[in-house]
Amino acid sequence: MNNFCGCNKNLKIGFIGCGKMASAIIKGVLGSGFLSKDNITGSEVNCEIAELAQSRLGITVLSDNRALAIQSDVIFISTKPNYAGQVLEEIKSELTENKLVVSIAAGVKTSKIEAIIGKNRVVRVMPNTPALVGEGMSGVCKGKYASEDDVKFVMDFLSNIGKCVEVEESQIDIVTAISGSGPAFFYKVIEDMAKAGEKLGLDYKKSLMLATQTALGSAKMVFNRGELSVQTLIDNVATKGGCTHVGVTVMNDENSEKLFYDVIEQTTKKASELGGK
Repeated sequence: MNNFCGCNKNLKIGFIGCGKMASAIIKGVLGSGFLSKDNITGSEVNCEIAELAQSRLGITVLSDNRALAIQSDVIFISTKPNYAGQVLEEIKSELTENKLVVSIAAGVKTSKIEAIIGKNRVVRVMPNTPALVGEGMSGVCKGKYASEDDVKFVMDFLSNIGKCVEVEESQIDIVTAISGSGPAFFYKVIEDMAKAGEKLGLDYKKSLMLATQTALGSAKMVFNRGELSVQTLIDNVATKGGCTHVGVTVMNDENSEKLFYDVIEQTTKKASELGGK
C-alpha cells in the first residue's frame, strides 16, 4: 500500500471529469506550487471536450477513464453524481489496493461507491469553487476501508487550496449546503446589497466594491475573533440607537435566521437526493 505523503512530489493525481469543481481544484493546486502539471491528469470521455479541457487547464486530458485509472495513484471522481456509478463500473478492474479513490460527487455515499468497487479505499470530499483563489473550504469523510492516513493525505492536499474539516458522513450533505453551495448564497447577498445601494443612488460598481470588501473583511474578523462570539462581533457594531442596530432589527423582524435555515435545509435535502439510494 502506498504511503501517501503531502511532500511526495511523485504522486500521480487523476481527475475523471474536468468540470467547474475539478477545474477549480486543479488550478488551485497548480497555482499553489504543491504539484506540477506533470503530476495531474484529467479525463473526459468526449475527445473534443478533452481537448478543450487540456487547453484550458494546461494539463494532459485523456479520453479514456481506464487509462487514467491505471496511471494514477489517487483518482478523483469528479463527474456529475448521476454518472458516478457508471464511471466506477468502468474503472473498477483497474483499482488495486495501492490506489485511493476520492469522490467529490455530491450526494454519492461511500457505501454506494464501495458496493461497486469492493474493499477499496474511498475518501469522500465536498469542496467548493473558491479553491480557485486559494480560499476553498472542504469537508472530508472516510469510507469503510480508508485509513486515517488516507484522510490526512486528502486534507493535506486540499489545504493547499484553502481549509478543511473532517466530518462524519452523515453530516456531509450539510457541508454541501453550507460551503459547497454557500458561495452562491454569499454572491447573492453581496449582489443584493450592491443593488440596494444602486437603487438608493450610489454607482453600482462602487456599491459592489463596498459590499464585496465588507464581506471579505467581515469574514476575516470572524476568523480572527479569538474567544469572542459572532454575536459579540454583531453587538460591537450594532450599538443600540445607532444606524446598524436599525438594520439588524430589520433583519430580525424579517426573520433572516429562518430564511437561511430554510436555504440550508432545502439544499441539504437536495444534496442527499442527488446520489440516489
